[in-house]
Amino acid sequence: MSVPLFLVEALPAGESFTLGGAEGHHAATVQRLRVGEELLLADGKGGTAAASVTAVGRGTLELRVASFAYVDAPDPRLVVAQGIAKGDRGELAVQAMTEVGVDEIVPWAASRSVVQWRGERGGRAREKWAATAREAAKQARRPWLPVVAGAPDESTGRVVDRVAGAAAGFVLHEEATVGLSAVDLPSTGEIVLVVGPEGGVTPAEVAAFESAGARAVRLGPAVLRTSTAGVAALAVLSARLGRW
Repeated sequence: MSVPLFLVEALPAGESFTLGGAEGHHAATVQRLRVGEELLLADGKGGTAAASVTAVGRGTLELRVASFAYVDAPDPRLVVAQGIAKGDRGELAVQAMTEVGVDEIVPWAASRSVVQWRGERGGRAREKWAATAREAAKQARRPWLPVVAGAPDESTGRVVDRVAGAAAGFVLHEEATVGLSAVDLPSTGEIVLVVGPEGGVTPAEVAAFESAGARAVRLGPAVLRTSTAGVAALAVLSARLGRW
C-alpha cells in the first residue's frame, strides 16, 4: 500500500520537521498516523520528502526526514479547457482529470454553459475547483499539483488565445470524423484540449478554435458527459505520450 502524501508550502530544510496546520490536523486527527508510520511530503512543484513519524501532538506530527526526491514536470504539458457545468459535474471532472494527470484546468464559460461564474460567486466556484484538484492530487500521490487557471470566468476568446499559443489543440466534438487516437501529437510544449459543457460546443466556437489551429476530434461512437469526456481524452493522450 502506498504511503499518504501531504502538501506543504516548502520542503524541510533538515532532518526534522513539524507538520502542522490543516495538513497536520488531517494526518494526526483524521488519518490517525502513529509513531513509526511513513509518509510523503510534497511541495506541489515536483519536490518530495520521505519521512516517518517520531511523535504525535494535538493536530501535529513530528517527523524525521529520510530522503528527498524531485520529479521533472511532464512534457508535453496537458491543459484542459473545461466548459463550466451545472451541479457537481465540474468538480467531478476536475477530480477525475487530476487523478489521471492533467497539468492545468481552465474553467471555460462556453456559450452553452448553463451556469455562469460572476463576481464573488465565480471566485468561490474557482476556489472549489482548486480545492478539489488539491485533494485529488494528494489522493493520487502526485508530486505536481495541477493549476486551476486564474480568472474564474474564462471567455472563449481567451481560450482561443491559449489554443493559438499551444503546440497542439484539440476540440472534443461528436460530429468530428477523426479520432483522438489517430492524430499527430507534439513531442514537447503544451497540448490544449477543449471540452464543452452539457450542451456541447457550438459551431461558432468550433470554427473559432479551428481558426486558432485546433482540430476537432472524437473519442468514439458514444457521446460522453462533460464530467467524463476530458478524463477519457486524457487517458488516450497519456497512453500515447508514454506517461502510462
